[in-house]
Parts: sequence; structure tokens; C-alpha cells
Amino acid sequence: MSQWKQIQQLEIRLLEHVDYLYDDNFPMDIRQGLASWIESQDWDTAATDESMAAAQFNNLLSQMERVRSQEQNFLQRHNMKIIQQQLQIKYTTNPTVMARVISTCLREERRILSSACMQEQGPLEKSLQNSVAFERQTNLDNRVGIIRGSVQMMDQAVKHIEDIQDDFDFRYKTLQSRESSDRNSEAMKLEVMRLQEMLNRLDFKRKEIVSKMDVVVKEIDDLMTSQLNPELQDWKRRQQVAAIGGPLLTSLDQLQSWLSLTAQSLFHVKRQLDKLGELVVKVTYESDPIPLQKPQLEERVKYLLYHLIKSSFVVEKQPCMPTHPQKPLIIKTGVQFTTKVRLLVKLPEVDYQLKVKTIFDKDLPPGRVRQFFILTNNTKVMDIEDYSNGCLSVDFRHLQLKEKKYINGTKGSEGLLSVTEELHSLSFEACFTVQGLTIDLETCSLPLVVISNVSQLPGGWASVMWYNLLTHEPRNLAFFGNPPRASWSQLSEVLSWQFSTFAGRGLNKEQLNMLGEKLLGQHVSCNDYHVSWSKFSKENISGKPFGFWMWLDSILELIKKHLLPVWNENYIMGFVSKELERSLLKDRERGTFLLRFSESHLGGITFTWVEHSDNGEVKFNSVEPYTKNRLSALPFADIIRDYKVISDGVVPENPLKFLYPDIPKDEAFGRLYNSQPSKVTPYITSTLIPISELRSHTSTSSPACQSPEPPMTPGEFNMLNDQLCFDIDTMSSPYSE
Repeated sequence: MSQWKQIQQLEIRLLEHVDYLYDDNFPMDIRQGLASWIESQDWDTAATDESMAAAQFNNLLSQMERVRSQEQNFLQRHNMKIIQQQLQIKYTTNPTVMARVISTCLREERRILSSACMQEQGPLEKSLQNSVAFERQTNLDNRVGIIRGSVQMMDQAVKHIEDIQDDFDFRYKTLQSRESSDRNSEAMKLEVMRLQEMLNRLDFKRKEIVSKMDVVVKEIDDLMTSQLNPELQDWKRRQQVAAIGGPLLTSLDQLQSWLSLTAQSLFHVKRQLDKLGELVVKVTYESDPIPLQKPQLEERVKYLLYHLIKSSFVVEKQPCMPTHPQKPLIIKTGVQFTTKVRLLVKLPEVDYQLKVKTIFDKDLPPGRVRQFFILTNNTKVMDIEDYSNGCLSVDFRHLQLKEKKYINGTKGSEGLLSVTEELHSLSFEACFTVQGLTIDLETCSLPLVVISNVSQLPGGWASVMWYNLLTHEPRNLAFFGNPPRASWSQLSEVLSWQFSTFAGRGLNKEQLNMLGEKLLGQHVSCNDYHVSWSKFSKENISGKPFGFWMWLDSILELIKKHLLPVWNENYIMGFVSKELERSLLKDRERGTFLLRFSESHLGGITFTWVEHSDNGEVKFNSVEPYTKNRLSALPFADIIRDYKVISDGVVPENPLKFLYPDIPKDEAFGRLYNSQPSKVTPYITSTLIPISELRSHTSTSSPACQSPEPPMTPGEFNMLNDQLCFDIDTMSSPYSE
């Protein structure tokens, strides 16, 4: 079943999360109409390869044209044409952006499908769902709309005051122009009374409008404090969680709309105050409320505008190397990385071009030895993007870091922290003037890890995960001086996210329990058990030359590069202890096997099968783990199909019959076989085939079937050569290391 069909079968709660993924950048109409084709393309690679992205973009347009030509509904055909034109405008000059958008959508879909299979959601995901409750958004929409309506009504009130004042001013000047002899007449006294009534009315209206402005400004202040600022912080927290594989449940567009409408209301009030100032120049009087209250109102409006605009300057896309789009916040020296900042407030005309400057490691904590500078151009002008509703943004695509050298020509030596524990930051600064208000903008990225070798990537990613899991602080560069502990319920959720992000399917409860037992011993039953940073990333597993995260990361790499189809079919049990493995297999039919990851090798997968002797004895056999070197030569599904065992001179056979619990091997793996068994031809064909020798044993323990096999005796060689339809002399072992 296609991924999109699985999505459509989800419950409403999860479909609402899917709805957040699709907007004008990638309309759901296209996802629906081209579902199978979209899922068959490699968007992850296209997102980092401009020429491939351009080809994919042209193919997408061709596919859309094909679907449009076959559409019978005129309205649907028209809509498809409009969407096609919009995509051409957006992505023709930068197709990698389109590839990243589609890649992100597909990855989020997989994560949502994975979460649907979980028996219960983790604490982080639950908190994120609460933070995007529909009621909160509706309340904000209504409140912003009410404020906007109140400000527009004040426009009419100011205009009414201006009309009253013009009438009063005309009558007053007319009265002053009369002869002094007429001033004591009854008509003159009546006119003076009318003027006094008009002045009283004008005074009432001025007091009323100032009071209304005060109420609106207070309402905007409360809106910003109680809802907009928390909503902005929630978005930043969601961005943190999304960076380490979690869900990004809301887009930035809704927040941008709220902030822009609020800023427009404040600018509107500011113009109304300016208008009232003009009216005072023409007509004023003792106890006039405008001169008394206007300065305070102006200061409050400027203060709110300043802080609203300043807070709306955000890092939309955290720094990331295009070569590792799913591992942001890790930068390798000498390798280009990208980042994007955005101003979420739509501004009136700015007095000049808004230039943004990047600064690396501004205000480093004391004791930091390694220092870096940006090698490439670090200043760019913000542009208005078509799809951002007029808001300004700037995309830095070619930044590059270089480590500073000291006078003696050597680089800085290591400090107390390891390279991957040193945190750095990228700051962004800008300054502009709008409607007489000068605003200094400053924001910074989440903490970065800077590496000089790709071998440091796993350790760097562990640091990125640990930081963004455990703190909301945007810039605590001294975090690893005393890193906090993580509860197992938190950590297990993030570990599952790594598998859903990198391997397409998260971990179930049983798999997470096994991981917990490996990391914590028997404490895993208590979700509140806390794990130290050192135990997770630095300490070696008991009896092993590697640590827990290094072991788990090597499995992720193995799945991503060699086991993805098998993993996504849910055929790999993966994380299961040898004791549980025997318990599961002992009562199963002969030849039943299961697949699990090696606990003794980095990045290894093995299979164990069960045999029953005539006397009822149960035997378990485990093959030596297959690592990336072996799997590079032969796909894992083909290994399962062709695997042979030589046992005490018996004719070689494939002992693997049923995938646990009872699925026939070919039924499970048939669709995944890359090549079919050799057919009879006039030629002697050769192929690669995995072979193990199973030595005689009497114990029920699980002997390792060695692969590759040691040299055979001449008799074994002749026997095997007679039984197989290819020439052994022509074989080359794919397993030599």
C-alpha cells in the first residue's frame, strides 16, 4: 500500500497534522494527484544536488501536465494549471528548495504513520500537540480580528473629531471677524453658547478617543504578553524538537499573520496619534486631553512596536550542511552550510535596504580555546519572497567556517570539553528605521557543534539531540559543562524519532524496552529513571570497546544504506536479547528464523534459526553478523534467499524456512529479491552466494556460523561443486575484510 493511501486511513486527529504540512509551497492537490510518482523519486538526494533537483522539477511539471490533460473536470483542470504556474514562479531558479519541501513532507508523513503505530505517544509529542490546540488558534484569530476592527473604528472617530473641529474652527474665526459692537448682541451671545457646546462636544470626543486608544494599546500589550510571545516561544521549541527528528506541527505562516496584523494595528494607532497631534496644532484649550496623554501613548506604542518587530526576527532554517539535511546544527570546517532568517512582520516602506550581517561565536564563554571565523561573504540584503505575503527574509546558502590560527601557526588545543561538546552560535544583526522608529534586530541560531572530520559526526549529533531535548534555552553555550540527565521516557521517544527520520519507521514499545535494558539494566521498567550524558554518549558498554550511542548510530547507518526495504516491511525484530530470542524460537517450526542487530559488532545484523533433533533437542544457530562491507556486495534479501549451510558433509541447504513467527521466507522477502536464481543457459554461470559451515555440536547453545568459511577439504570442495550449478573456482567472496 502506498504511503499516501496509508495516510488517508489515519484518524482525524492525525490527519489534522498532515494538513499542516501542505500549503502553497507544495499543495495537497499535487500530493494526491501524483502520489505514486512522488513516492518513487529520491527527493533526499535531489535536495542536495542542484542538477538532479532541476531534472526532478522538470519531471514534476511534466507529470502535472500529463495529469491535467487527462482531467475531465474543467475546474480541476483550471486549478492544476494555476498551481503549475505558481510552482514555476517559485522554483524554476532554485529547484533544490522544492526538493527539500517535498522531502520534508514525505519524512513528516512517515513520522506521523510511525506515531500512529505506537501504543502511546511520548511526553514531548503530547506537549507539542497541546501547544497547537485548535481552540488557542481560534481565540488568537478572534482577538487579533477584534483589535483590528477597534482600530479601524477609531479611524472613523478621528475623522468625526476632525469634522467637529473644522466646524468649530470656522465658526470661531467667523465670530472673531465680527465688529466689536456686535459682540454684546443676543445673536452673538447665542453663537458663543453654540461654540461652547461645540467645544464641550469636541472635548468629550477627544477624551473618548484617547480613552479608546488607551484601551486598545493595553489590549495589544496583553495580547503580546499573554499569547503572541508564548506562541512564538512555542514555535521555537517546536523548531528545536523538529531539528532532532520530532514533529513540526505548525507552519510559520499563521504566526506571521498574527504578528503582522498586530504590527499593522500598532502602526495604525501611531498614525492616528500623529493625526491628533495635527489637530491640536489647530485647536487646543485648557485641560485638552490630547497634549496631556498623547506623549505617554506614543511611547507605549513605540515600545510595543519595537519589541514586536525585534521578537519577530527569527532563524527560520537552522544552520545545516546540504550534505546532511537531516542532521542540522552540525558544521564541518571547510564545508558550505546554509541558513535562513526571516522577519515575521510585514513592514511599511523601510528607509533603505535592510542588510543582515552574520557573526560567528559572538560573546564566547570564558576558557574556550577553539575559535572560528566565516570565510565567505557574511552580509546579505533581505528580500521580499512571493510566498511569504510580503515579509522579508534572507537565505545564506554559501557560508563556510575556518578555524583561527594562533601567532605560532598552530591551531587552538582542546579544552576540558571534547570537540563535539563545545557549543557555538551564529548570530544575525540588522538595523533599520521605519516611520521614524529605529530598530536594532538581533537573533541567533540554536547552539552548533563544529567538527573537522566526518568521524566526529555521530558524537556531534548526540550533543545536538541531548541539548535540544533537555533545554528550551536558545543559547546556553556552557550546557555541557554540567549537562543534565534525561528521563528514559524522554530519551526513548527521541531515539524512536531517529529511526522514523533516518529509516522511515520508528521503534515499538518492545524494541525500546530492549534498548532501555541495554542502557540501564533492569531499570527500564521505570520511565522516570534518569540517564546521564556520560552513560549515553561517552562510557563504553560493559565488555565492549564502544558506547551505547556509537552502537545505535552504526545500526541506523546500516539500515539507511543497506536494510531500508527489509526494515520498513517490519521484518527485522532488531533489538532483542539472545535469551528472548531463544524463548521466541524454541517452540517454532524447524527453520524458523528472526533478524536482529548484533550486540557485539558495530553496525551488524545477524539471523538465528531453530532446529529440532529427533530426540527432541532444540538447537539454535546464529550466523556471524553481516556488516556494511558484506552487505555492499550482496543485498540482504538475496542473502536470506541464497544462504547455504555445509554440515558434516551433508548436501548444502538453506536452513531458513519461515520468518518468525510463521511467514514463509519467499512470501516475506520475494518482492525484495534483487535478482532471480540462475536459469539454465548454454554457459556455466557464476554468482555470489553466502555459505557457512556448521560444525557438529551437542550443546543447545547458539554457535556462530562462520562466514566466510575457512578453506574446505578437497572432498568437501568436490561435493559442493557437484551440487551447485556454478563453478566455485570463479567465485570471489564478498565477505573478505
